[in-house]
Amino acid sequence: MDKSIQKWIWQHERYPNFKYDKSELLEALTQIEYNRGILDGASKLFCADDIKNIEINTLLEEAISTSLIEGEILKRESVRASLLKKLDVNFDSQNDNSTHQTDRLVEILIDCSINKNPLTQERLHGWHNCLFENQYSKLRKIRVAKFRTHDDMEVVSGAIGFEKTHYVALPYEEIDEDINHLLNWCQSSKENIYIKSAIAHLWFVSIHPYDDGNGRIARAITDYLLSSNTSNTQFKFYSISTAINNDRKGYYEILDKTTNLFINRTFDITPWLLWHLNILKSAMKLAQKNIEHIVQKTKFWDKHRDKHLNERQVKVLNKIFDIGVENFEGGLSTKKYMAISKKSKATVARDIAELVAYGCIQQVQGMSGRNVRYEVVV
Repeated sequence: MDKSIQKWIWQHERYPNFKYDKSELLEALTQIEYNRGILDGASKLFCADDIKNIEINTLLEEAISTSLIEGEILKRESVRASLLKKLDVNFDSQNDNSTHQTDRLVEILIDCSINKNPLTQERLHGWHNCLFENQYSKLRKIRVAKFRTHDDMEVVSGAIGFEKTHYVALPYEEIDEDINHLLNWCQSSKENIYIKSAIAHLWFVSIHPYDDGNGRIARAITDYLLSSNTSNTQFKFYSISTAINNDRKGYYEILDKTTNLFINRTFDITPWLLWHLNILKSAMKLAQKNIEHIVQKTKFWDKHRDKHLNERQVKVLNKIFDIGVENFEGGLSTKKYMAISKKSKATVARDIAELVAYGCIQQVQGMSGRNVRYEVVV
């Protein structure tokens, strides 16, 4: 590429002294602090076991979502098993559905969430090793736990022969210096933590130091910085990757617009910061919804603690509450009950009849015959 042409953000003379207007961020920061206050207040309503469940569910969503953003689908039960293995002293190893992949990803999430030690290159390499221990990204062998040694690092999309280049990364000779600058800044900057996490995210993906996995590690750095607001043993109650995945198209579009100087001619990252702050607010609102599910679930079981429900019935009801009663699309049918419980239609019919008699569920009005559906009574 002609070095006289400034197209990418790292080519600007001010890089990495990013330009932004903090006055445009004040309203978003106020809304974030408000929602953070709600989460902090809600956390005081729960016992230690409930707090642990919230933390595990948050990390579960973070693991699933940070992988989905990159097009990788993880089995929820495998991720949960990996988390329980690390965080639950009563974990039943006989029902261990974890995989090496989910174990390694969970190692990263736990480390960036509760390890308050300063970020170092060695630590970043450790995270990268967890992502690519087999040294392959799909069919391609990559450098693991080492920065790239080539300049042809491009972010592209599209079918073969019709590729579109979204970004060309920093020259590899400059990676060490720029990464050290970033890590020192993460340690020393007094900028608001939410703005700081957004800048660090952008800065890292602008460098793009690894052959693969840069997005996931950028989000881990974001988590690390946001988790600096928590105690040494507590995880934050919201998952930023979940909110990003809900607007994955917007995520890539704002990165394109921010890192391309042909579009971002003024080297202004304020739009990126606003987008990132709004994503944080969305993540906190999603977390509030998840906490509402736990409150709903707790109240339900307090009401029905005297009912002698069997293991299948408890499993199905907990499944509905974990998803969220309002999110359990289409209601509970015999077919869905059979799929969750893995039991025959006759057994399921008896279970459902008992749950109706106990007042745990009720038939949805206007549905009958094969279309009959049930809803949890909350």
